[in-house]
Amino acid sequence: MPLVVVSLGILLLFLLIVFFRLNAFIAFVLVAISIGIGQGMPLDVLVKSIEKGIGNTLGFLIIILGLGAMLGKLVAESGAAQQITNGLIRIFGVKNTKTAVMLTGFIVGITMFYSVGFVILVPLVFTIASATGLSLIGVGLPMLAALSVTHGFLPPHPAPTTLSVMFGADLGKTLIYGIILAIPAILISGPLLTRFLPKVEAKPLKEFMASKTFAPYELPSLTNSLLTALLPVLLIGLTTLLSGLMMENSTAYNITKFIGNPVIALLITLLIGTYTLGIARGNSMDAIMKIYATAVSGITMVLLIISGAGALKQILIDSGVSDYIGGLLQITSLSPLLIGWVIATLIRFSVGSATVAGLTTAGILLPLVQSSGVSPELMVLAIGSGSLMLSHVNDAGFWLFKEYFNLSVKETLSTWTVMETSIGISGLVGVLILNQFL
Repeated sequence: MPLVVVSLGILLLFLLIVFFRLNAFIAFVLVAISIGIGQGMPLDVLVKSIEKGIGNTLGFLIIILGLGAMLGKLVAESGAAQQITNGLIRIFGVKNTKTAVMLTGFIVGITMFYSVGFVILVPLVFTIASATGLSLIGVGLPMLAALSVTHGFLPPHPAPTTLSVMFGADLGKTLIYGIILAIPAILISGPLLTRFLPKVEAKPLKEFMASKTFAPYELPSLTNSLLTALLPVLLIGLTTLLSGLMMENSTAYNITKFIGNPVIALLITLLIGTYTLGIARGNSMDAIMKIYATAVSGITMVLLIISGAGALKQILIDSGVSDYIGGLLQITSLSPLLIGWVIATLIRFSVGSATVAGLTTAGILLPLVQSSGVSPELMVLAIGSGSLMLSHVNDAGFWLFKEYFNLSVKETLSTWTVMETSIGISGLVGVLILNQFL
């Protein structure tokens, strides 16, 4: 019976989001209530469970996502994103423009939400392709592959951060493992894949060309731009590695872990960036704070959707559904990592949203992660890989790419969908290989 209830719940989630176009947060809450009632939970307990799920999920994430959104907006509005693109092209040369743009997508994508990074960087891609005479798809897809990988694999992005919290995964290790997997996934799904895709001539509409291009004298230095954008990764990654060499509970260990905490790392970076990309370049504190306010207002719905997923997760746990499914899945000989990838892929294909797919899968598989001994960090990445698979007409990212590049649905399926699927498969293969060494 619990399996029937959760299956009907996921079907209801699909119908509400895809067919009735209901907001994902409202859909999550309605499905959580439906599953709770279907499992016979007392109504007062059901409501408390939803409140607990929302509160526990947002308690940590709201700080991470808020600071991350502010930093990403600062990198964009200061011209640092444009400078990173220009600087890498100067370093790598016009012949290696694809590599430079791909690196830009990866660096900027670490701290910037996918949709924001897309809107900021794609107009720059149009300008670069026009100036160099290179294929727009050949330049754009490697950059978008990098953006997509950071969105699905790396904290502080919503899905991998939330999954890490749910599974009790170490965010520093998740980030390091994610970067290890991201490099081959981007190379395979970006520059390598574009060689074999059908020839598609993209003709972007003028409305989507860069609305603001900074003059050279308006840009921060390349060193300033790179260090500020990468500082959270450097702090989290370096302190994770150093802490492994120190004696636990020593003063040095505690200080290192404190600095490497994602909240503290992002806070330090934001404070430094406020000066290096803001005040030091003549911007007033009021202007910078307006940038931060705009950034936070832009993630309100993301936070609500994540909180809705937290409510569903808690209902699955408190109603006994998760334990039941976890028991069933333990019987199978399949790797828990493969199970997580398959479930995330099926939900992604059905619902469209990578974030919804990842968070729903996490709620279902939580007891399996806790009881199987599988690496929670690798499970985050396996689910993240599955959540990027098979993007098609029910995914907002599909239409964003189609409209900006002015392609037909068929052309978008043969380029964007293939690229996203390649990332998902590459990520799974990388997870399974990495699992042999951990």
